[in-house]
Amino acid sequence: MGASKSLESSGEVRIKHSLIKNEKEFVVKRKKAVLQSLKNLKISCSRDKVPHIALLGSGGGQRAMVGLLGSLVQLDKAGLLDCILYLSGVSGSTWCMASLYQEPDWSTKLETVKNKIIERISGPGVSWGDALTKLKKYYYGKDIFSLTDVWAVLVVTAFVKEIDEHKISEQQDQHNRDPFPIYTMIDKKCKQQRDGDPWFEISPHEAGYSLTGAFVDTSSFGSQFDNGLKKKQQDEIDMLYLQALCGSALADVQEMDCNFLWKRIKDFFTHSILRIETGMFEEIGQDPNSPPVDKCYQVLMELADMNLSVLNDKDPSEIDKSIRTKLKDLAGGKRQLVFPVQKLNLSDKEAAQLYMKQYTMDVCNYLNSWFSFWPFDVCFSICNCMVMWIWGRKYDFLHNMADKAVPDALLASETRDYIDAGLLLNSPYLSVLRKERDTDLIISLDFSEGDPFMTVKEAAEMCNKLKIPFPEVNIPNEDTKKPKDFYVFKGKNAPTVIHIPLFNLGNCGDEIETWWKKYSTFQGAYSPGMIADLMEVAGKNISNNREKLLEQIGAAAGLKKS
Repeated sequence: MGASKSLESSGEVRIKHSLIKNEKEFVVKRKKAVLQSLKNLKISCSRDKVPHIALLGSGGGQRAMVGLLGSLVQLDKAGLLDCILYLSGVSGSTWCMASLYQEPDWSTKLETVKNKIIERISGPGVSWGDALTKLKKYYYGKDIFSLTDVWAVLVVTAFVKEIDEHKISEQQDQHNRDPFPIYTMIDKKCKQQRDGDPWFEISPHEAGYSLTGAFVDTSSFGSQFDNGLKKKQQDEIDMLYLQALCGSALADVQEMDCNFLWKRIKDFFTHSILRIETGMFEEIGQDPNSPPVDKCYQVLMELADMNLSVLNDKDPSEIDKSIRTKLKDLAGGKRQLVFPVQKLNLSDKEAAQLYMKQYTMDVCNYLNSWFSFWPFDVCFSICNCMVMWIWGRKYDFLHNMADKAVPDALLASETRDYIDAGLLLNSPYLSVLRKERDTDLIISLDFSEGDPFMTVKEAAEMCNKLKIPFPEVNIPNEDTKKPKDFYVFKGKNAPTVIHIPLFNLGNCGDEIETWWKKYSTFQGAYSPGMIADLMEVAGKNISNNREKLLEQIGAAAGLKKS
């Protein structure tokens, strides 16, 4: 994708709507491949009128990861893959993209790459030992630690079955024969406060706010900036962390999702810390002056249990008493837990949550005076992140800038929190609809659970508010429960949008509900049989509609020409 440096070596921020030079150069090269592909398909087109075609993969966890892979394999077999200029994903689709782009020029050897990916995700997961080692690197390797680090190590690895430490900027000159990749996420504060531009994209060259036009070199995303100049370098995020950032589906609302994560964290305390650090425990235990590490471990387990009890409306007073007794023993009776004993009113959820937040932070601070070493330091940090619900926190590269083009909200804060884009819009329309990308045809593969048209309808509404050209979306009522496999939306001076719901009458017949039950979003990693079945059913959406896709690609080329 062109090896020249994306931004000035000083790490300056780029505030411009125009495409970065590297992407422009890539587009020129890629369009030559698209032109050749169109000629092979007998579609008339001139070099300066090549249509810009974007393929979108929605969110949907492992279902989206496998579904996108199955679709791409069939696009390749249909001779249509080389027509694609941009490949963009949300959440689970980015897991597929990350796996593909490990391999230079993957689209020239997709069958081999696909087999490699399927073999890996069908195999054993990451061991507790490797997970703990990775967490240690994340914890000590940067200034700001968050639940996204934990999510990467505990959850994403359970599906992708690897720890990918490559960096996306390393791919800059490795994919001249592949579509240009765009990973997406959102700014949590912008989304929640409805202030500023929430849509955020990352490519091998730069990361930034798609609609505002404010970007930073990808390798500097996460580094500390002041008024556009780099103040403190942080290591570039790796591909495992990027997949966790893009696929952090629980990161928005704390009340709904704490339960699942506290259980995973408790599991982690049990399996990892106790098992792997046993030798260290014994070593410390032999020193008569050392603090009793087993007590600290017990308090951490009880702290997780107490949070779970409150979340599940169970009286935590017995656990509280046990924690206070252990802490008093630790201090030799000389210190008390600062936070007062209180009878919790569990029916007042907000007050109970606030109490547990303060209580958890108090216990962790108390323990930290004796156990400020690995692995307890990371455990305290995890507990604090849990009660404060901190996800994807990074230094704000726009901090202290004075630029009227950038919303004030993005200039004032020292840090920003980035989360799964599917929590705002479950398909990456807004990245490919940047005016500068001049997209003519969007092929949207929708793996979303629930209403099969919700994402395309929300995209139309959002674009209408933002005054971004988008075709009108009208769906017959009866299609909501029984969607067809191919929809085309057209509008004046707007890109054509092809919408393909994953499970439909074309590939599932009357068994759409059965397929959805089998592939619900929140479940464990798929078996090899489930992967094979999903690859096949997703692929049918392409193979069954090859002629319709060809027709719309031809129409896009014709419109470009006229």
